[in-house]
Amino acid sequence: MRLREKTQNLLNEINHIIFGKEEVVQEIFLTMIGGGHILLEDIPGTGKTTLALAFSKLLDFVCKRVQFTPDVLPSDLVGFSVYKRDTQKFEYQKGAVFCNLLLADEINRTSPKTQSALLEVMEERQVTVEGVTRNVPDPFFVIATQNPYGTIGTQKLPIAQMDRFMVSLSIGYPDFSNEVQMAKGLDSKQAVKKLEQMMKITDFQEIQKQVEKIYMDDDLYEYIVLLIRATRKHPYIEHGVSPRATIALVKMAKASAWIRGSDFVLPQDIKQQFFFVVRHRIIENAKARMEGKTKEEILASILKLVKEPTLGRKWEDA
Repeated sequence: MRLREKTQNLLNEINHIIFGKEEVVQEIFLTMIGGGHILLEDIPGTGKTTLALAFSKLLDFVCKRVQFTPDVLPSDLVGFSVYKRDTQKFEYQKGAVFCNLLLADEINRTSPKTQSALLEVMEERQVTVEGVTRNVPDPFFVIATQNPYGTIGTQKLPIAQMDRFMVSLSIGYPDFSNEVQMAKGLDSKQAVKKLEQMMKITDFQEIQKQVEKIYMDDDLYEYIVLLIRATRKHPYIEHGVSPRATIALVKMAKASAWIRGSDFVLPQDIKQQFFFVVRHRIIENAKARMEGKTKEEILASILKLVKEPTLGRKWEDA
């Protein structure tokens, strides 16, 4: 079976559990084949955890879940050494990050010190404990869920932590008909338990290699850079986004092209992924807050301001 066909079957299977959220499901998969981490920002009970567990079952990933609370320590994530009396030596005990998919549930409920323990592993796929560096399994992803900032018990994620996430998504409430389907259907936990592997890790890694080979014209690279640079001088943005966002948008555009069945990127791939990649990285300034400008409105204005490459239009018409 071809890899794109396998992918579509896998996404369809998840859509039978998470009703009416096809775009979110696809974006999560695109982010993973692009090699990035996902931040799910939503209220509790919208299916964030179920979604992450479903992906791990279908992709045969080793999945570990950490429920972040104020008493979770950095050592719970990266590991620690324990003295063994029988050997009279310290032995390293692996932390939760030694897996393929780490579900960091309600990440903004824990302390900044514990949050920062993920910085190295999210960027470099390794952890350094007591001067020794160890690699985590390949592939490795973090799907973090975050409660709305300002609710009781939450702590705002630092900018450096937010920047490690390739995209941010919101599942949101289901519409009326889909919520009726949910009410009639199986309990989501039972539905996830019944899922079986649909794709080998080697297949997944082959998809990642194909995504890396997707062609992007120089004009489109320049288009991405112009979009990113526009966030750094926008009158409603306090701080523009880092070059890490530039790389993330390239990877997501290539993943978007792959899922379309194409071997080259179009401007529409970049525009479609722009919101997901940039939204959580920008901070509105006082003027934007005073005038009630949303992040979506600000980013939409940037897409209108930056001219789309003409070469991309020729490809699209061809």
